[in-house]
Amino acid sequence: MRINERIRLSPVRLIGADGEQVGVVSVDEALKMAREQGLDLVEVAANSRPIVCKIMDYGRFRFEQEKKAREAKKQQHQVDIKEVKYRPNINIHDFETKTGRARKFLEQGKHVKVTIMFRMREMRRPENGFELLKRVAEALEDVAKLEKMPDRLEGRDLTMVMRPLKR
Repeated sequence: MRINERIRLSPVRLIGADGEQVGVVSVDEALKMAREQGLDLVEVAANSRPIVCKIMDYGRFRFEQEKKAREAKKQQHQVDIKEVKYRPNINIHDFETKTGRARKFLEQGKHVKVTIMFRMREMRRPENGFELLKRVAEALEDVAKLEKMPDRLEGRDLTMVMRPLKR
Protein backbone atom coordinates (compact mmCIF):
# COMPACT_ATOMS: atom_id res chain seq x y z
CA MET A 1 0.00 0.00 0.00
CA ARG A 2 1.24 3.45 -0.86
CA ILE A 3 0.66 6.24 1.63
CA ASN A 4 0.97 10.04 1.61
CA GLU A 5 3.75 11.31 -0.71
CA ARG A 6 4.27 7.92 -2.35
CA ILE A 7 1.00 8.33 -4.22
CA ARG A 8 1.95 10.00 -7.49
CA LEU A 9 -0.94 9.48 -9.92
CA SER A 10 -3.32 12.39 -10.06
CA PRO A 11 -6.32 12.77 -9.88
CA VAL A 12 -7.60 10.35 -7.20
CA ARG A 13 -11.07 9.31 -6.09
CA LEU A 14 -11.11 10.31 -2.42
CA ILE A 15 -12.98 8.65 0.41
CA GLY A 16 -13.17 10.63 3.64
CA ALA A 17 -12.29 9.45 7.15
CA ASP A 18 -15.99 8.80 7.86
CA GLY A 19 -16.30 6.54 4.78
CA GLU A 20 -18.18 9.09 2.66
CA GLN A 21 -17.09 9.72 -0.92
CA VAL A 22 -15.56 13.16 -1.37
CA GLY A 23 -15.12 12.88 -5.14
CA VAL A 24 -12.31 13.12 -7.67
CA VAL A 25 -9.59 15.54 -6.53
CA SER A 26 -5.87 16.08 -7.17
CA VAL A 27 -3.29 14.29 -5.04
CA ASP A 28 -2.03 17.55 -3.52
CA GLU A 29 -5.52 18.55 -2.46
CA ALA A 30 -6.19 15.09 -0.98
CA LEU A 31 -2.91 15.21 0.96
CA LYS A 32 -3.77 18.66 2.26
CA MET A 33 -7.19 17.44 3.45
CA ALA A 34 -5.61 14.44 5.19
CA ARG A 35 -3.01 16.58 6.98
CA GLU A 36 -5.68 19.03 8.17
CA GLN A 37 -7.42 16.12 9.89
CA GLY A 38 -4.10 14.75 11.25
CA LEU A 39 -4.49 11.51 9.27
CA ASP A 40 -2.81 9.72 6.36
CA LEU A 41 -3.79 9.38 2.71
CA VAL A 42 -3.78 5.66 1.86
CA GLU A 43 -4.11 4.08 -1.59
CA VAL A 44 -6.91 1.51 -1.44
CA ALA A 45 -7.43 0.43 -5.07
CA ALA A 46 -4.40 0.97 -7.30
CA ASN A 47 -5.78 -0.83 -10.37
CA SER A 48 -8.82 1.36 -10.95
CA ARG A 49 -8.67 4.66 -12.81
CA PRO A 50 -8.69 7.12 -11.15
CA ILE A 51 -7.05 5.33 -8.21
CA VAL A 52 -9.04 5.19 -4.99
CA CYS A 53 -7.54 6.71 -1.84
CA LYS A 54 -8.90 6.92 1.68
CA ILE A 55 -8.14 9.25 4.54
CA MET A 56 -7.37 7.15 7.64
CA ASP A 57 -4.95 6.62 10.53
CA TYR A 58 -2.54 4.21 8.82
CA GLY A 59 -0.77 3.11 12.02
CA ARG A 60 -4.07 2.10 13.61
CA PHE A 61 -5.20 0.40 10.38
CA ARG A 62 -2.01 -1.71 10.31
CA PHE A 63 -2.40 -2.59 13.99
CA GLU A 64 -5.98 -3.78 13.37
CA GLN A 65 -4.85 -5.87 10.38
CA GLU A 66 -2.09 -7.55 12.44
CA LYS A 67 -4.53 -8.15 15.30
CA LYS A 68 -6.98 -9.88 12.92
CA ALA A 69 -4.13 -12.03 11.55
CA ARG A 70 -3.10 -13.06 15.09
CA GLU A 71 -6.70 -13.99 15.94
CA ALA A 72 -7.04 -16.04 12.74
CA LYS A 73 -3.81 -17.85 13.57
CA LYS A 74 -5.14 -18.70 17.06
CA GLN A 75 -8.27 -20.19 15.52
CA GLN A 76 -6.31 -22.56 13.28
CA HIS A 77 -6.36 -26.19 14.34
CA GLN A 78 -3.29 -28.28 13.69
CA VAL A 79 -3.70 -32.02 13.43
CA ASP A 80 -1.16 -34.01 15.39
CA ILE A 81 -0.17 -37.19 13.53
CA LYS A 82 1.67 -40.05 15.22
CA GLU A 83 3.15 -42.90 13.21
CA VAL A 84 3.23 -46.58 14.19
CA LYS A 85 5.37 -48.85 12.01
CA TYR A 86 4.77 -52.56 11.48
CA ARG A 87 6.54 -55.30 9.52
CA PRO A 88 4.51 -57.80 7.44
CA ASN A 89 5.71 -60.86 9.40
CA ILE A 90 5.15 -59.37 12.86
CA ASN A 91 4.93 -61.47 15.99
CA ILE A 92 1.57 -61.53 17.88
CA HIS A 93 2.98 -59.86 20.99
CA ASP A 94 4.67 -57.12 18.95
CA PHE A 95 1.41 -56.56 17.07
CA GLU A 96 -0.51 -56.16 20.35
CA THR A 97 2.11 -53.78 21.78
CA LYS A 98 2.17 -51.51 18.72
CA THR A 99 -1.62 -51.59 18.38
CA GLY A 100 -1.88 -50.67 22.08
CA ARG A 101 0.39 -47.68 21.46
CA ALA A 102 -1.75 -46.63 18.49
CA ARG A 103 -4.88 -46.97 20.68
CA LYS A 104 -3.29 -44.69 23.29
CA PHE A 105 -2.52 -42.04 20.66
CA LEU A 106 -6.08 -42.21 19.32
CA GLU A 107 -7.54 -41.86 22.83
CA GLN A 108 -5.42 -38.71 23.25
CA GLY A 109 -7.17 -37.31 20.15
CA LYS A 110 -4.26 -37.67 17.74
CA HIS A 111 -4.40 -39.06 14.21
CA VAL A 112 -2.40 -42.24 13.66
CA LYS A 113 -0.51 -43.14 10.50
CA VAL A 114 -0.02 -46.91 10.27
CA THR A 115 2.90 -47.92 8.05
CA ILE A 116 3.81 -51.42 6.93
CA MET A 117 7.47 -51.55 5.89
CA PHE A 118 8.58 -54.19 3.39
CA ARG A 119 12.10 -55.50 2.77
CA MET A 120 13.57 -57.65 0.03
CA ARG A 121 11.56 -60.87 -0.33
CA GLU A 122 8.59 -59.47 1.60
CA MET A 123 7.89 -57.34 -1.48
CA ARG A 124 6.76 -60.48 -3.32
CA ARG A 125 3.74 -60.89 -1.03
CA PRO A 126 2.13 -57.44 -0.53
CA GLU A 127 -1.17 -59.14 0.36
CA ASN A 128 0.36 -59.95 3.77
CA GLY A 129 0.66 -56.20 4.39
CA PHE A 130 -2.94 -55.57 3.34
CA GLU A 131 -4.14 -58.31 5.71
CA LEU A 132 -2.13 -56.76 8.53
CA LEU A 133 -3.66 -53.34 7.85
CA LYS A 134 -7.14 -54.90 8.02
CA ARG A 135 -6.24 -56.54 11.36
CA VAL A 136 -5.07 -53.18 12.75
CA ALA A 137 -8.22 -51.43 11.51
CA GLU A 138 -10.43 -54.10 13.10
CA ALA A 139 -8.51 -53.95 16.39
CA LEU A 140 -8.92 -50.16 16.60
CA GLU A 141 -12.43 -49.75 15.14
CA ASP A 142 -13.91 -48.97 18.59
CA VAL A 143 -11.70 -45.85 19.04
CA ALA A 144 -10.89 -44.81 15.46
CA LYS A 145 -12.32 -44.29 12.02
CA LEU A 146 -10.38 -45.31 8.95
CA GLU A 147 -9.66 -42.27 6.79
CA LYS A 148 -7.85 -43.90 3.90
CA MET A 149 -7.06 -47.50 3.08
CA PRO A 150 -4.29 -47.89 0.47
CA ASP A 151 -5.04 -49.68 -2.77
CA ARG A 152 -1.40 -50.36 -3.74
CA LEU A 153 2.18 -50.19 -2.49
CA GLU A 154 3.87 -46.80 -2.41
CA GLY A 155 7.52 -47.67 -2.90
CA ARG A 156 8.33 -50.15 -0.14
CA ASP A 157 5.57 -49.02 2.24
CA LEU A 158 1.85 -49.43 2.75
CA THR A 159 0.28 -46.54 4.65
CA MET A 160 -3.16 -45.89 6.12
CA VAL A 161 -4.39 -43.03 8.28
CA MET A 162 -6.84 -43.39 11.16
CA ARG A 163 -8.53 -40.56 13.05
CA PRO A 164 -10.14 -40.67 16.49
CA LEU A 165 -13.90 -40.96 16.79
CA LYS A 166 -15.73 -37.78 17.83
CA ARG A 167 -16.79 -37.80 21.44
